[in-house]
Amino acid sequence: MSFFKKLKSRMFKSSSKIDEGLDAIVQDGGEEEEIREELLAVTEAVVEAKPEPEPEPEPEPEPEPEPEIHPHDDEDVAGDAAPVITPEPVKFDVDLTAALDRQAPIETPEKKSILGRLFGGGETKTIVRRTLDDDMLEQLEELLITADMGVDTALRVTANMAEGNLGKKLSVPEIKALMAKEISRIMEPVARPMPIYAKTPQVVLVVGVNGSGKTTTIGKLASQFKASGKKVVIAAGDTFRAAAVEQLQVWGDRAGVPVLTAAQGSDPASLAFDAMTQAQADGADLLMIDTAGRLQNRADLMEELSKIVRVIRKKDPDAPHNTLLVLDATTGQNAVQQVKVFQELSDVSGLVMTKLDGTAKGGVLVALADKFGLPIHAIGVGEQIDDLAPFDPDEFAAALVGLDA
Repeated sequence: MSFFKKLKSRMFKSSSKIDEGLDAIVQDGGEEEEIREELLAVTEAVVEAKPEPEPEPEPEPEPEPEPEIHPHDDEDVAGDAAPVITPEPVKFDVDLTAALDRQAPIETPEKKSILGRLFGGGETKTIVRRTLDDDMLEQLEELLITADMGVDTALRVTANMAEGNLGKKLSVPEIKALMAKEISRIMEPVARPMPIYAKTPQVVLVVGVNGSGKTTTIGKLASQFKASGKKVVIAAGDTFRAAAVEQLQVWGDRAGVPVLTAAQGSDPASLAFDAMTQAQADGADLLMIDTAGRLQNRADLMEELSKIVRVIRKKDPDAPHNTLLVLDATTGQNAVQQVKVFQELSDVSGLVMTKLDGTAKGGVLVALADKFGLPIHAIGVGEQIDDLAPFDPDEFAAALVGLDA
């Protein structure tokens, strides 16, 4: 299964919410139209058909040699009448009688099948379209807000949709296409992979609140980087939760990546410093440091994170080279506040959003892109290794609104 199909099928809660909402909006004040099911296919066939090459002009016939005139034949030649040429009958590929009687259309062999499908049989299909006006735009804004896109972003998306389309009658598929286009336009600038630097070891600090999926994300990223040829080391900086260390060790064994640990309850900043020393001695390309989950409203825990950053910079003033904030999509608009606080404390360089398979609030990622402009490196829709993939704005937008790729 491609990641898009997986993304679309697992984002069923958010996409079905928008699906159902759009259907209700268009039905409210929309008008039914009957169209032939074959019309679109035939039209596309005509548009896509390549024009037939023009026939090459036939060479002009060589002029016949003039008859020789003998001196003794002057009178006979002058007296003869010009020869009479009887033209051959012209053959037509159409029925001229039908054309003259105007009883039936003229159909050449090339066009007969297309015209027959257009004007002949074929089942009709009913489609509902509604005029895009101010009332409809207000309903679309409310729908996007319920998908947790936020007020400002919802207004931006609908305003862009209205540009050049006000007064037009639109169907649900047409509205989805417009909506996906505007969402993708907002998210395209932030769709960037995590940068890899020449500096070794490149220190990647992974932060986030408790339960956001940090440990699993580190394991998946480490496995993927290892598969791409990088030498990776993981530091289990969540020294307060034994389960986090065990989980990282499982991922490390699976990927063939060493996991550096410390005694439970020890200082995570000291572990981070020692891990940098060890990674440098081992010639590692990447050092990924896990951190304990901490709530943004707990000042003591957030100060501990600041301490980790300060200690790391004693070893390398440029470290951490990447600070990834892992967000749980199910938190909805609360993710906006998380980004704001973590960015102030640890200088977040990029985002990873997990659990898009279990939420109706995937729209919050659009709000984050619109508000902060931070790079979105990857998104996750499950627990398997291939359930974390680079962020693709077009695929995400299509999955969010329930549109086929």
